Amino acid sequence: MTTSAAGQPLIPQPPATVAALRQAISQIAPAALPAFTRELDQAADQSRQGSDLAPLQRFIAQWAVYVHIQRRPDAAADLRRWEDTAESGDAAQARQAASEIGRILDEAHAAVGLPTR
Repeated sequence: MTTSAAGQPLIPQPPATVAALRQAISQIAPAALPAFTRELDQAADQSRQGSDLAPLQRFIAQWAVYVHIQRRPDAAADLRRWEDTAESGDAAQARQAASEIGRILDEAHAAVGLPTR
């Protein structure tokens, strides 16, 4: 992963297009490219089968949020830490982790212009 000045995004937020998101992921989270490609193929198949763009729109929204978080190493680390706590903590820790994960995702949704939960 590319390094950045403390608290600064690694790259600017790309436009919410398949090509721009793929390029961003290749720069900041190349290990996620196989999942990106697999999920893109699934969304495209679902869109074709249903003659509906909703699966592709959901795909783009999901990956725009992912890129928004991953381009900020501090936010990505916080998310991973809370996900680990949700899996391994007791009930109270899991509730707090769920709340924090929701906050991080809500902030990312708002930042990329998507409605929050």
